[in-house]
Amino acid sequence: MALLINADCTSCHICVPECPNEAISVGPEIYLIDPNLCTECVGFHNTPQCAAVCPVDSCVTDPERPETEAELFAKAKSIHPENSFSGDLVSHHRSKK
Repeated sequence: MALLINADCTSCHICVPECPNEAISVGPEIYLIDPNLCTECVGFHNTPQCAAVCPVDSCVTDPERPETEAELFAKAKSIHPENSFSGDLVSHHRSKK
């Protein structure tokens, strides 16, 4: 699943530099995650980095966008064709938020 940022967001900006896909941007009121770019950091990290650094736990899974880890990994490969992604799928633990 792609992640989303809920209304608890304080717009602190701490999540933006953590995203390997540059999926996070400023929205009209809070930050937004582009679901077409969000891979939950699969291929890069074991956990979604925006959720790991968010001080108010506002980065949560989007139930409207179910994706398997394999689908997220394929999306990461298509977003970053220049990256060789050593090995296969990075072991990834989904956010429970």
